[in-house]
Amino acid sequence: MPLRSRTESDLLKLLGFLNTRMNLTEEDLKQYLNLKKGYEGEVAFDLLTAANLNSDVFVLNDIMLEINHTKFQIDSSLIIQDTIFPCEVKNFEGNYFLKDDEFYFCGAKNPITNPLHQVKRAETLLQQYLKKMGSIFELFLI
Repeated sequence: MPLRSRTESDLLKLLGFLNTRMNLTEEDLKQYLNLKKGYEGEVAFDLLTAANLNSDVFVLNDIMLEINHTKFQIDSSLIIQDTIFPCEVKNFEGNYFLKDDEFYFCGAKNPITNPLHQVKRAETLLQQYLKKMGSIFELFLI
């Protein structure tokens, strides 16, 4: 059962409006398409969880938290009894591989930003946040 619905980010809305009214720069268009694709992946994840999880599972979508002056965002969190399962949704296409803690698109020589680093950062910050709030929840990364 979703406790918080998902909405497009302000930046995605803005770039979408601008894209219909003008030619975006190559950089802005790339950012817009990446944000749009990411949002579409998150919505697809929401539909999957809504269709396949029972009513005992609570879902928090798109939460922004701050701990020690550091903001962090979690795409979705599944809450089952006393356990939180933070989920970072990626909507990548193509083939990727992990080598020496670096993330590569197949055929590319240079690594791309490793999404696992984002997940680890969010996990660390969420653990700090829960501890500071005196939470009884256990954190389980998936």
